[in-house]
Amino acid sequence: MTATIRILLADDHPIVREGLRAVLETQPDFEVVGESASGDKVLQQVAQLQPDLLLLDLEMPVMDGVETIKRIHQLQLQRNPRIIVFTAFDNDERIIHAIQAGANGYLLKGAPRDDIFNAIRVTHQGGSLLQPIVASKLLRHVVQQGETSTVPKQDRDMPVIEELTERELEVLRLVAQGMPNKEIATRLIISERTVKFHVSSIMGKLGATNRTEAVSLAAQRGLITLHA
Repeated sequence: MTATIRILLADDHPIVREGLRAVLETQPDFEVVGESASGDKVLQQVAQLQPDLLLLDLEMPVMDGVETIKRIHQLQLQRNPRIIVFTAFDNDERIIHAIQAGANGYLLKGAPRDDIFNAIRVTHQGGSLLQPIVASKLLRHVVQQGETSTVPKQDRDMPVIEELTERELEVLRLVAQGMPNKEIATRLIISERTVKFHVSSIMGKLGATNRTEAVSLAAQRGLITLHA
């Protein structure tokens, strides 16, 4: 039997929350456990309900989405929820800030319902997912940063990092494709525990706080290539 994914919805528009709830509850493995209309309420409900996944808008009263993500990671919960930003904002800086804060995925409102379902399942399983249009903007941001820098690559505003092993690079490329640990383990014929070890090592070497940021930093350093 498939495990139920417990979801918290966070958006300041009631009609958006109602629509999302109605759509999500068509799926037998989804359960909407709560709704929040402001950033401070999100923090309270995350602590009280301990959802598996948070679907979060960026434009929230009291505390915006990026700050809310940061505060969630400071709650020191036994297990933080996976976080998908679900917003109308496709500004490059917004995307970067959300990922750096700790978002595991970024979807634009208007995404097909099947894309939303897939993003929730992939992210819940440990993967990171960006819509093609979002990945394209992230890639453009990375490329523009490289083009505008006149400093040698190793001296740009980034620390010198420990070199990744060949196996870590293999894992990193699959992470960049949005694969969760279980699929990576199957693809590379290694245990899921070994994949977790490699992912942890990759994030440590890159100075990343989550998988999505690791992919962004790796692309910026030329270790992998992002495809829109």
